[in-house]
Amino acid sequence: MTTNTNAALGGEFLLGGDLPVHRLGFGAMRLPVGTFDGAVRDPETGVAVLRRAVELGVDHIDTAWFYRRGGVAANDLIRQALAPYADGLVIATKVGPLLGETGMPTGEAGPDELRGLVEDNLRTLGVERLDLVYLRVGGMSGPGGASVSDRFAALAELREEGLIRHLGVSNVDAAQLDEALSIAPVAAVQNSFHVQDRGDAELLARCEKDGIAFVPFFPLGGGWRPIDQTRLAAVVERHGATAPQIALAWLLAISPALLAIPGTGVLDHLEENMAAGRIHLTPEDLAALED
Repeated sequence: MTTNTNAALGGEFLLGGDLPVHRLGFGAMRLPVGTFDGAVRDPETGVAVLRRAVELGVDHIDTAWFYRRGGVAANDLIRQALAPYADGLVIATKVGPLLGETGMPTGEAGPDELRGLVEDNLRTLGVERLDLVYLRVGGMSGPGGASVSDRFAALAELREEGLIRHLGVSNVDAAQLDEALSIAPVAAVQNSFHVQDRGDAELLARCEKDGIAFVPFFPLGGGWRPIDQTRLAAVVERHGATAPQIALAWLLAISPALLAIPGTGVLDHLEENMAAGRIHLTPEDLAALED
């Protein structure tokens, strides 16, 4: 595995016990569109971002079939940019949300619909088996509530058939994780978490203890929990860095089980994000970020 790239300098994790990945990866959600209500992005730029990400050492890409807008889809861009895929490139995807009339994921699939969603990901990514598939539950609200047993069991059957290598769960609480674990092994949990959104600190500690990857979505504060960058200012100045770089460095510092997947559709932002792998926060830095 390459060790001198920015992504590699963030460390390594053994995903599912058999897939080594750099802890600094890439999220594909922003390839088709920058914000929920933004303009559709140029697909050629998305292809260039993906190829540069791999050049910078990214070997873990997080995507979903429903990351699409106006004819531009993240999975299509990944296949166009990177297929045939290099050995060691791990692609994770999510199933569960269904797109509504506006193109937003406003519905949720039942157990009998998940096979079709998995097959859509296999087809659009151009693979025979998916490395990691998350069951994404709930809508735009936080985790908790509905049972995941029936839906996770449906994915576990597809894993037994060989269509999926590892399973994960996304937007879940501890009880829902327990449900999933009672059915099949869980390789990763993907929940909202960042330097100023630490509600799942106990769940992160549990994942670390049990060898489960914890993969924050919105690691730079997108969505509904923005980061107040002024609270990072002292550490930013000390390292001559940017606030997003410090936010990513914090994630990499707090747990060896944490995998950061910052997303962007802009080359300059990609370079900035990947450079976070070179930043090592001190105990003084970490204490300052507790405020």
